[in-house]
This record gives sequence, C-alpha cells and structure tokens, in this order.
Amino acid sequence: MEKTDKKTDILRAAEMLFSEFGFEGTSTRQIAKESGANMAMINYYFGSKEGVFLEIMEARISGHKSTLKEISELQVSPVEKLMKVIDQYTRKIFSNVCFHRMMQRELSLGQRPEIYSKIKDAIRENRLVIEEIFADGVKDGSFKAIDGRMLIATIFGAITSVSSQPDKVIDDPNFDIENDKQREELRQRLSSFLQHLVQSYIIIPNK
Repeated sequence: MEKTDKKTDILRAAEMLFSEFGFEGTSTRQIAKESGANMAMINYYFGSKEGVFLEIMEARISGHKSTLKEISELQVSPVEKLMKVIDQYTRKIFSNVCFHRMMQRELSLGQRPEIYSKIKDAIRENRLVIEEIFADGVKDGSFKAIDGRMLIATIFGAITSVSSQPDKVIDDPNFDIENDKQREELRQRLSSFLQHLVQSYIIIPNK
C-alpha cells in the first residue's frame, strides 16, 4: 500500500510542478522533494522525468477518451451529444489550464517524439469520435452537411485561446484564472457561447 500511495504522491507532485514550471523547468530532484519520495523511487516507477510526464498525460488522455465514448453511446440525439462534448471539453481544459498550456507547448515544439506522438494520436482519436457524432447528425437530417473537421478545429481552438489568454474576452485586470469561482464563470460563459454558436451554424431548423 505504501508503494502505491507514494507513486500517486509522485504523480500528483509532478503534475503540479510541470503545470507551474513546464517540462524543461522541472527536475526529478524537485519532484522527489515535493512528493517526499527519493530519486530511486522515481526511477523505479517511471524510469525518467519523461516517463513521469507520459504517465500523467496518458491518464488524462484515457479519462477524456472514456468520457467521449460514453457520450457517443448515449441514447440521445446527435445535437445533445455534441452539446455535451463541448461542455465536457471545456471542463477538461479548465480543470488544469497550466497543464493544457504545457501540452500545447509540447505540440508546438515537437522536441520529444514519444510525447508528441501520444498527444497527436489522442487528438486524432478524440476527433474521430466527434466526427462520428457529426456524421450521425447529417444522416438523420439534424445537421447541415458542413465541414465538420473545420468546426471541430474552431471549437477546440476557441477553448484553448480563451483558457490560455482570458484577457481576450475579459477586461477585468483582477481576473484570476486560478480562482475557482472566476474560472468556472468563464468556463460556463465559453461553453454556453460555443453551444449556441454551433447550434446556429449546423442545426437544420425545425428538426
């Protein structure tokens, strides 16, 4: 039990440090100190700092993929499924904005091939689930036959942009994305806007 708990402690501490300082700015020594573990434990469980990051990322990817699959299998209309996807995705990103920023940096830099491939593969797999929802909506006459992939990119891009740079939509200089109440208010505002935007663009009237 102690080993399992200590592994969890390492992952929790590492995610906090990665979120705050980035991958390059975090050392295994810092992770060990913050988690109360030693260097040998980190090497035993994960092999390296990159191994720690990969496990954190894979857990997040797996959780998101599972949620998308659950939504896709719901016995509700494609419209309802798509609205749930938008709300769930905003929740995922806003639950740890700093970590999402770091993942975006990994994508833009491409310095670590294994991490880069994992992120790209996850994005592709998640996109395919959403594209199936679009296809079902077009098939049953709920959705217009639009460029679904471009719309997905627009949705994800807006969420990334607003979560990373809230000042694009908020003038308050005292806004703090780390404040739970303020962050949730922004998330709800963004989710509501995107849902209304998507509905007005793709839904065929009277369906």
